Amino acid sequence: MSTLPLSILLGVIGPWQIVLVVVVLLLLFGGKKIPELMRGLGQGMKEFKDASKNDDKNEPGK
Repeated sequence: MSTLPLSILLGVIGPWQIVLVVVVLLLLFGGKKIPELMRGLGQGMKEFKDASKNDDKNEPGK
């Protein structure tokens, strides 16, 4: 099997693909649920960053 660049396999993501994803998300979750999902995603990312910073401080080599 030859190694193809990832961009060839996935294609180029353009504005129409982004619009399609947004429309599908709106249809699946509705307008009221999306801000709650984004808020939860943001909190999760913040907790991950805080945990990774604490990990760096606790390493014996640093």
